[in-house]
Amino acid sequence: MDFVSIRIITGDVARLVEFYERATGARATWATEDFAELRTAGATLVIAGTRTVPLFAPGSARPGDNHSVITEFLVDDVDRVHQNLTGFVTDFVNEPTTMPWGNRSLLFRDPDGNLVNFFTPVTSAAIAKFAR
Repeated sequence: MDFVSIRIITGDVARLVEFYERATGARATWATEDFAELRTAGATLVIAGTRTVPLFAPGSARPGDNHSVITEFLVDDVDRVHQNLTGFVTDFVNEPTTMPWGNRSLLFRDPDGNLVNFFTPVTSAAIAKFAR
């Protein structure tokens, strides 16, 4: 089994796609006005509108209702990314902070309130774990 993507359901696909394109530098590929994908080397972030939910199971997902998942992106320099996002991201949860597991992390919320973590490995063990 391969982990391929995570999907965010939103009431405003264009707004959320624009946010993630700006935050990540990745360009979205649009399948329909309700479905776009931002591909990275490791996985794909899918952004889909509420009209796609009934195709799976009506009422199974609600936009802006996530309180447990953090979408994470490995970046080369989290402090530089923080500087680049200042003035664009309106809800930083924390400044870049070195975590006990060896990553320097920047936590913020996207426009729908979903948590996003940009991180850079800084200890030798974390650097080895995420070596590209």
